[in-house]
Amino acid sequence: MEERVSPTVRLRKLTRGIRRWRAEAGLRQDDVVAALDWSKAKLSRFENAEKGAGPAEVIALATVYGVPEAERDQYVALALQARQKGWWQRYGQDTLASNFEEYVGLESEATEVREFAAELIPGLLQTECYATELIRAWIPTADEVVMKERADLRAQRQARLREADPLTLRTVIHESALRQLVGGPEVMREQLRHLVTSAKLPNVAVQVLPFSAGAIPALGAPFILLSFPDHDDPDVAYADYLTGCLYLEDPTEVETYNLNYSALRAKALSQKESIAFLNRLAREL
Repeated sequence: MEERVSPTVRLRKLTRGIRRWRAEAGLRQDDVVAALDWSKAKLSRFENAEKGAGPAEVIALATVYGVPEAERDQYVALALQARQKGWWQRYGQDTLASNFEEYVGLESEATEVREFAAELIPGLLQTECYATELIRAWIPTADEVVMKERADLRAQRQARLREADPLTLRTVIHESALRQLVGGPEVMREQLRHLVTSAKLPNVAVQVLPFSAGAIPALGAPFILLSFPDHDDPDVAYADYLTGCLYLEDPTEVETYNLNYSALRAKALSQKESIAFLNRLAREL
């Protein structure tokens, strides 16, 4: 990737710090805005990551909260990093919807991605033909320029799986996703073989969840979990729907997703069994 330091992750870290400072100081929002002559809406935007606080605002807040200079300077640096452009932001708005832009920003710095895929092959493991067929099927229809940009974006994301310090990807894919004939037999045969090839990478795990598993945790609720190199950055759970998505950081909620992912892995075929299953299914097409 062109950039491994993600402004998205830095903004979230900055926001958590600003909220923590006020909590530790025991001050209400009204107290802070009165001291700084700000509007309450301005402070709320900073505390909810709706807008990133700049270096001057960070210094002002640190002064009110009595934050030590060394810690203050760390957050000033975060504020500067949060204002940088991520590599993905060179793409047009039609290529990268705002809700997915945030996900790519998180994925860009994540060290591990765990995904339960119920109906689609995970994006990091999709072939170009498979992904193109999906894009063509979506409403509204994307034009050729957008399709090419999305293909390039996907290639940039997938490149992390083969870097010197690669992203770890662990997936549980339901059999329904493997049998959905996206693009027809030839496209799916290529896609299944690509999954087998990818599963042989040391940093990629592919487990198939067969129909025979019956009732399973999170049935009908696919999701992704992202983990980061800095242990101060909590795991994020991500789930999308037709017109938007959800990002969850609450420890209790994220732990529920972690527990469900572990249960899904236990129900799924082993890596060796999954590769055999994928090869068999490819031969049947």
